[in-house]
Formats: sequence, C-alpha cells, structure tokens
Amino acid sequence: MKLRIATRKSALALWQTEHVAARLRALHPGLEIELLPLSTRGDEVLDRSLAALGGKGLFLKELELAIERGEADCAVHSLKDVPMELDAPFALAAILERADPFDAFVSNRYETLDALPQGAKVGTSSLRRQAQLRARRPDLQLADLRGNVNTRLAKLDAGEYDAIVLACAGLQRLGFDERIRSRLTAPQWIPAVSQGAIAVECRVNDAATKALFAGLDHETTRICVGVERAMNLRLAGSCQVPIAGFCERDANGYTLRALVGDERDGRLLRAEASAASPEGLGEAVAEKLLGDGAAELLRR
Repeated sequence: MKLRIATRKSALALWQTEHVAARLRALHPGLEIELLPLSTRGDEVLDRSLAALGGKGLFLKELELAIERGEADCAVHSLKDVPMELDAPFALAAILERADPFDAFVSNRYETLDALPQGAKVGTSSLRRQAQLRARRPDLQLADLRGNVNTRLAKLDAGEYDAIVLACAGLQRLGFDERIRSRLTAPQWIPAVSQGAIAVECRVNDAATKALFAGLDHETTRICVGVERAMNLRLAGSCQVPIAGFCERDANGYTLRALVGDERDGRLLRAEASAASPEGLGEAVAEKLLGDGAAELLRR
C-alpha cells in the first residue's frame, strides 16, 4: 500500500511529517510513504503579520486542496494552525502525543524576560504573545517577526532583536534545545491552543487512511486539545485575536486555563476551571471570559 502525505516545505513541517512517517512505518512494515511538499499562503507572504493576512487555514488550505484533487491521501499539520472547525470533507485522523506546549524565551544576552533592559526589542508575530509581553513588560519594544525557525534565529543572531519568543516544541524538534534560555509556563504564561501537538488530516470518509493512523492517536492529548479548541470555538477565536488556552489532566480530572488579551495595552482577561470530566469544560471557561468582557476585547 502507498500513502501520500502533503506537508509544508519548512524544516519544521518536514521534520514533523518525517516523524509521522517513521511512526507509521514502525506500525505498518512495508507501507510505502511519499511526501508531497507544498507552499502555503502563510509561508509565502512574510511582509505582513498573520493577523493582517486574516482568513483561516493560512497554513493548510493548499494541503487540503491537494487531498481534494486526489494528489495526497492526508496532510500533517501543527494543530495550532488548524481552524477550530474543519471544512465538511475533512477530519483529523490522529493527534499525536503532545510535546512541550510552552513558549521559549530566546536571547543571546539575557537569561529571562524579566532580565531584559528597559526598552529592549522583542520579536514575535503572535498577538497572543504580544498581549502577554505587553502585560508583563509594558516598556518593551515589540516588533513583528515572521519566517521559519531558522530565519527567526538568524535575525536574532544578526542583532535585529534583543530577544525573540518561539514555541519550545519547534526548537526542540529541530535540535535547537540549547537556544532556549528560559521557558514561559502556566499559569503565569499561557500558550496557544493546541501548541505542541501534531495532527493528521484526511478525507472524512477515507476509512483506510483513518485505520492506518489509529495507532498514532493519543487519547489524553486529543481530549485536552479538544477542551482548548472548544473554548476557542466558543470565543470565535483565530490567529487574528490574542487567545490562549492550556488544558492538563491530573489525578482529579482536567484543568483549563485561558486568557483573552489586547496586544495594544496589555489588558488580559483570565479564567480557569477544573472538572472531573472534560465535557463542557472549554465552553464553561469561555463563558467566564465572555462574562468578564472578552467579547468587547475581541471586537476591538
């Protein structure tokens, strides 16, 4: 049997897809796998922020079209790039076990965010990160930063920024663990919804492809990111608004921490809740945020 996997062309996307392919080969010896690297609008337009580009699925639409045209059987994504609601023909065949979900503070001169001098220049393209940076260090100069991981690190090394903020998982997957000076962790700092999780998308009626990936699906990860995505969906969130959410499971059940922010003035609305069951937890936290004024922030 042959399986064709669509992927973005970036080093991180290719690493993730090769990782999925290796896991599949271990599960299904003899399976022939072909990668189909594609460029997406999110990869091609680098002179504007993701929020300015707008729309949904900036990093996956071209991959979905390849599946629709029959050129690929499935696609591998960073789940945080996947819209909260998939278009009708598609489904998530598997969500792999989540890697480090948190953000990394990366700097060549300073150990922590708090160690940055007054007015230091910090690069990030994420409104979620900008809102939390503005809340914690209103003195900082925040600058947009687009491009793949290697490009962003190169800009830091060239002296364009005093520090940048990236996802820990991306750095670790590409072998840049040593570039992480400190981790920005919950409850003080909340990551993007689904950050650190890899997802496989296929046609909703493609039973054969779904069966191939069944052994890669990680139940706890799927439940926790499902809670986060349900919260985000209730808030009508996308890459255009600063929303963060992180759900974790412990012996007593599930805890979801979330926030909605304003990247311009650093205003943050926070909410959290715990429950024995994940059912309704995401919506409950979203309602708390809406009750505290999140709708107005999102409209702004």
